[in-house]
Amino acid sequence: MACAAHTLQSLPEPSVVSVNGVAIPRDAIAREVQHHPAPKPIAAWQSAARALVIRELLLQEARRLGIEPAPRSDESGRRETEEEALVRGLIEQQVTTPEPDEAACRRYYEQNLRRFRSQPIYAATHILFAVRRDQEQGYAQAQAMAASVLADLEARPERFGELARTYSACPSAAQGGALGQITLGQTTPEFEQALAELTPGSTSPAPVETRYGMHIIRLDDKIEGTELPFESVADRIEDYLRESVANRATAQYIARLVSAAEITGITLDGAESHRVN
Repeated sequence: MACAAHTLQSLPEPSVVSVNGVAIPRDAIAREVQHHPAPKPIAAWQSAARALVIRELLLQEARRLGIEPAPRSDESGRRETEEEALVRGLIEQQVTTPEPDEAACRRYYEQNLRRFRSQPIYAATHILFAVRRDQEQGYAQAQAMAASVLADLEARPERFGELARTYSACPSAAQGGALGQITLGQTTPEFEQALAELTPGSTSPAPVETRYGMHIIRLDDKIEGTELPFESVADRIEDYLRESVANRATAQYIARLVSAAEITGITLDGAESHRVN
């Protein structure tokens, strides 16, 4: 990341960053910066330095304990470096993570029922007037056309399909504007918000603007989301609780190592102590 490194060269020379007497090279921190985007270069540098300090601290502890690296490969064939394997081996050996039992999973399920609902399904039809807001003349024309078509629909709602085939810039025009079944995440936030505010059979009272242009939307049907049974989400909850507990335990373990280490040139706080890069 040449531009970031160039920016860092203009910063005041920082204190030497070291962990138990082992210096973290400035060029290593400059290379690490690309993984820590921040509003200001100095903040990115500090975040990168903290990450490398934590890494060095964990590597020192792994070597002190005589842990032998055993690199693994993932499903895509990426193989761990020896240092990555050392850090993982240290955490696996030193951090105890209790398995969440069924009672804990059920308790989490009952306390977070809103998270465990199927998504609502919408059947919608629309007419799209494709235009960007920065197209001044075209935008005004699209506004006028959308208002005219909407007024026509208010008088004769049965013409929706006909008007969609005539005016809509969406491929769905061939089907009279019908989009079929839609779930959250398949359209833009503005479109989804409009669907959520409509009742089956109703049409948006004003054109809905998205990055694609202006839409006249009709909600044809809606199937409400339903509560998912515990059995269908138990594995997901177990994985979440296991990962959550593991992250907290790892953060506490790193905090203990930090408190016993001699670290210069950078301050580690609670927000950074759990990051293992």
